[in-house]
Amino acid sequence: MGNTLYRKKGPLIVFLLPAFLFLFLFLYYPFVQNIINSFSDIIGLGAPAQGLNDPWYINYATLFTDPKLHTALVNTILLTVCTVIFQVGIALILALLVDSIQVGAQVFRTLYFFPIVISATALGLMFNLIFLYPSGMLNQLLNNLGLAARGIDWKDQKHFLFTMFAPVMWQYVGFYFVILVTGLNNISLDLYEAASLDGCTGFNRVRYVTLPLLRNVLCTCLVLAITGALKVFDLPWVMFGAGMPLDQGWLTGTYMYDQTFNRGNVDYGSAIAVLIVVLGVLFSNIANRVFKPRDDI
Repeated sequence: MGNTLYRKKGPLIVFLLPAFLFLFLFLYYPFVQNIINSFSDIIGLGAPAQGLNDPWYINYATLFTDPKLHTALVNTILLTVCTVIFQVGIALILALLVDSIQVGAQVFRTLYFFPIVISATALGLMFNLIFLYPSGMLNQLLNNLGLAARGIDWKDQKHFLFTMFAPVMWQYVGFYFVILVTGLNNISLDLYEAASLDGCTGFNRVRYVTLPLLRNVLCTCLVLAITGALKVFDLPWVMFGAGMPLDQGWLTGTYMYDQTFNRGNVDYGSAIAVLIVVLGVLFSNIANRVFKPRDDI
C-alpha cells in the first residue's frame, strides 16, 4: 500500500505549493535580498540601493574592526553559555522534581510554562518595574531586608549583564521544562521498578536510569538553547533600547536592529544579520555533532 499511496503526485503538489510559496516570499527571498543589501550602498531605511559599495566588501571588513560588534559577540556567547547552564539546567531540575510528585503536577506544569505565553514586551515592562528604578520592587525588597542601604542602579557596569540575562533565562525555562517533562513521561515505569529491585534509588536512579534515557531529549534542548540565544532581541531591547550601558550591553540582535533602524546603516545592518545566520548555522552544526542523539536509546 505504501507504494500506491503517493502514486498520484498532483494532490501532493497542490498542498505543498502554498507552503513553498510562503517560505519563498517570507524567508528565502528576504534572505537573499539581505545578502545583496550587505554589499550595496544604501543611504537610509527604505531608500533604494545606490549600487555596490566601494569596495564591495567594506561592510564585512568593518565587522572585524567594529568594537561594539565585538562586545555584542562576547555578550551573546556569554548569554549562550548561561542559557545552556541555567535555562536547561534549571528546567531539568524542575522537570525531575515535578515528575516525582503525584499530586499537583499539572498545576506546576502550567505555572512554569506560563511565562512563554506572555509577550516579551509585557515581560520587559514588568522587569523594568522590578529592576530599573531606584524605588523598584527589587530595591525596596533589599532595603526592607537591610541588604542595601540605598537603591542599586541595575543598569550600571557591575550589574547590567545580570539585569539583561535574568529575564531572558527566566522566560524560557518553562519551554525546556515542558520538553523534558514530556521526555520523562515516555520512560517506562517498569525500568524504575527494575532499578529499585536492584537497589538503585534516589540520586543513583536519576544518574543511571533517567539521564541516560533522557539523553536525546536533552540534546534537543541544548541545540535549541544554543541557537535561540543567538537570536535574542525582544526582552533586552524593551528593557534597554538603544541606551545600552556604556555601549557594553549590546547583543548581536540588538546591535543589528540599532544599526538598521536607528542609525540608518541598512547595508551594515544587513551584514550583521548575515553574520548572525552564519553563526547560527555554525553553532547548530557544532552542537549537533557534540550532542548528537543516539539511536540505541
